[in-house]
Amino acid sequence: MRTRRWFFPESPDVIGMLRRQLEVTTEAVDALAAWAEGDASKADEIRELEHRGDEVKRELEVALTSAFTTPLEPEDLYALSRGIDWILDFSKDLVRESEVMACPPDAALAEMCAVLAESAHLLAEAVDELRSTSTDATGKASEALRTERRIEKVYRDAMAALVAVDDVREVMSRRELYRRVARIGEQVVDVAERVWYTVVKEG
Repeated sequence: MRTRRWFFPESPDVIGMLRRQLEVTTEAVDALAAWAEGDASKADEIRELEHRGDEVKRELEVALTSAFTTPLEPEDLYALSRGIDWILDFSKDLVRESEVMACPPDAALAEMCAVLAESAHLLAEAVDELRSTSTDATGKASEALRTERRIEKVYRDAMAALVAVDDVREVMSRRELYRRVARIGEQVVDVAERVWYTVVKEG
């Protein structure tokens, strides 16, 4: 008698893939903080990590199209992955813009990037908790939001300080760099809020 065998499509570890994407992103943001502190060699590392982040993101996208089941809604997983990818992309763009304008990072930018790195690590912890849709995920997401608000304060203070700078070219360049960090902070907010939305919906 022939035994009937059933085959089911795979259910890949998409949360694990999302976590790997965040590992690359936090590594890049840590490198960004070091770059802003004056380590120019980190620029190439950030660019290389951005390519690695793209690879993990593509791997996740392929998995979402073929997965039989996923622990969270595919739409939420895709939105989280896209937001994380933008944090990494915008970090690379910040470095490139600084190089193009020949405007090295200053103390204000270094402080913003250090806070950004802290918030990115909190996001990574929040996403890791999504494996169980635990309320710990929303707690870490809330911490990331509170941390990001510190970027906003440094940003406002730094922009105000530019009033005393006479060099118009420097003022314009630094404004652009500060705005780019603020834009990365906005992406942190988007990802953190998506974590909240995902947990609430799954609950």
